[in-house]
Amino acid sequence: MAQDIRELMKGKPSNEPSLPLGHEARFEARLQAAFGDEKQTSGTKKPMIFWMQVAAVAIAFVAVSFFGYNALTESNGDNTIVENNPTIEGLLNEDGTQKQEKMIRLGDISPEIKRAESLLTAGINIQLKSLEITDDNKDVIDGYMKQLDALKDEYEQLNLELNEVGPNEETITALFDNLKMQLELVLKLNNKLKELKNQNNEQISSIEA
Repeated sequence: MAQDIRELMKGKPSNEPSLPLGHEARFEARLQAAFGDEKQTSGTKKPMIFWMQVAAVAIAFVAVSFFGYNALTESNGDNTIVENNPTIEGLLNEDGTQKQEKMIRLGDISPEIKRAESLLTAGINIQLKSLEITDDNKDVIDGYMKQLDALKDEYEQLNLELNEVGPNEETITALFDNLKMQLELVLKLNNKLKELKNQNNEQISSIEA
């Protein structure tokens, strides 16, 4: 059974957003294993710091809103989820046809969790839209996109788990962990592309000199 998020929040300052013990370390370890220690110049640090602050705010939303969600469902026994979402395969109907059930998405759990999800997905989309693809950097981008696709596949698997077992702290944290990894991945990609562009400009300048 997933650890009760109320226990996680005991003894923590209310203004200090934190992941459950071990999640942050695992998150950093996975990024490190996939991409190594990439140095950041002062020019590329600021966007990453900004978006990591956004991610921290999002995680704080998750902690507070899921606590409220648990308190609400425990008090009135209502576990209703918003139904304006896609469907997943369910049980068979009496005539043998496949019954369709509404699929719970992360943002359906509460308005606060939806807001947190939107913060992270907006950051991911902004970074992706800002990519400048050239012949020189296409291979680099393709490599990062494969990693991003793998994270997206994992995210969908976690969504299926959310529907199979219902909303719980462990799965919700894993979903946000995944979104945070996607965000840092595209930030690293943009920083890498800036470094490559600067290197190319320096080479051109040295040739012209």
